[in-house]
Amino acid sequence: MSLPQDALTPAGPQAARVLELGTLFFWLCSAVLVAVVLATLWALWRAPQADARTLAPDAMPPEPGRRRAVGLALGLSIVGLLVLITASVFTDRALARLPLQGAVHIELTGHQWWWEARYDDAQPSRVFTTANELHIPVGRPVILTLQGTDVIHSLWLPNLGGKKDLIPGRTATVTLQADRPGTYRGQCAEFCGLQHAWMALQVTAEDPVAFDAWAESQRQPAQEPTGAQRLRGRDVFMGSTCAMCHAIEGTEASARQAPSLTHLGSRVTLAAGRLPNTPEHLASWITDPQAHKPGTNMPAHPFAREDLQALVAYLEGLK
Repeated sequence: MSLPQDALTPAGPQAARVLELGTLFFWLCSAVLVAVVLATLWALWRAPQADARTLAPDAMPPEPGRRRAVGLALGLSIVGLLVLITASVFTDRALARLPLQGAVHIELTGHQWWWEARYDDAQPSRVFTTANELHIPVGRPVILTLQGTDVIHSLWLPNLGGKKDLIPGRTATVTLQADRPGTYRGQCAEFCGLQHAWMALQVTAEDPVAFDAWAESQRQPAQEPTGAQRLRGRDVFMGSTCAMCHAIEGTEASARQAPSLTHLGSRVTLAAGRLPNTPEHLASWITDPQAHKPGTNMPAHPFAREDLQALVAYLEGLK
């Protein structure tokens, strides 16, 4: 099930708490707005009809209840602020009390304009890296350690939690949990450059068994290509500048300047949600990425037609 990017449709305890707090803020602030508008209309209706420029200050009609009204408004404002502060504190404490036993630990790094996800494990051999998509188990807490490498980014997963900035040189954490399976869209919520709007993060919450199977498949190196076309595609990749930026586990390509392509063929989108992952879009992205995402650091690659088809076949087979 794919849900819209909607903070009003919570799919986890953090998002539900944030929605409750937001609902309280909305209704209380709406009540204050209505009261202010009504008070303004009442004051205008009660205003003297005489020209204010000819009315001396000491000639204003007496208002014996004016002080009481001001005092009452001030008291209600203080009570309202105390209610909002108390609700915020209790919400923050509730978010911090999520049990963390058996949590999944993910280091999420923001780049211009893509996401790098490193799944940590007590055994170094079980650590793996992917990009622009997260998989998490339903009913199990997830701890995201956030980092930025270039400019300030901000992670927002409205169906699963609130926002948190990724500031270069600093580390932040977000704890979340999905209560039901689904695909949830995240987004960078801090303007980070020309392609800020195309910096999406897809989060797939699935059954713990399915998650374990996915994670195990991600730990495997890239499959050896079969067939003459895919073998040629690997040679094209290794002999071009692609291998200078991207990594494919199990090959000599080990650069970390761009998304890992080890299991590119299993991803749903390309370029952080900019394009669907199809052979046609992949070929177009490789040939002229600036046409789809102006300003991206990936240069154009004018391969010959046969080389481009072979490269696409090789990358599509990395599942």
